[in-house]
Amino acid sequence: MQTNTNNFSWFQVPEDIKNLLILAAQTWDNTSESEKYIHQALAKTGDNTDVLVAAYRFFYYKNNYSLALQTTVKLLDKIKEIENLPDDWEQLKPILVNRKEDPQIRLYLNAYAASGLVLANLGAIEQAKEISTRVKQIDEKNDFGAGILLDILTRPAEEDD
Repeated sequence: MQTNTNNFSWFQVPEDIKNLLILAAQTWDNTSESEKYIHQALAKTGDNTDVLVAAYRFFYYKNNYSLALQTTVKLLDKIKEIENLPDDWEQLKPILVNRKEDPQIRLYLNAYAASGLVLANLGAIEQAKEISTRVKQIDEKNDFGAGILLDILTRPAEEDD
């Protein structure tokens, strides 16, 4: 099935990759088929950030949290490489604060917050809390949702009556 990929002009990938992602969406109900297209797109593009974001969303909404986490880590690593970001949080935090409106840094913060959500889904609550706390320190407007996740993770258990 051929689709007009011009409808996705904002997506900065070659036409064959757009077609694979469109096929993944069109075969959504058949998980093994749609996942095959996502894996093909990832294999052909390596660390393309647009494809990594699409793959993360795919895996997350398919409840494949381990692959969603792997994809998010690849995305974070790619942005660190592109932006020459340090690994140490104390060195990284001021950079993120000062550049949080830059598109690549916003993508980094979104992906970092998303990794916290995925970790929570995987049961790694303490890691999810740590990431959510870090993102919340940078995100006073709660643009990245880390504050909401942190509130959920730290909410006291409701008592039974």
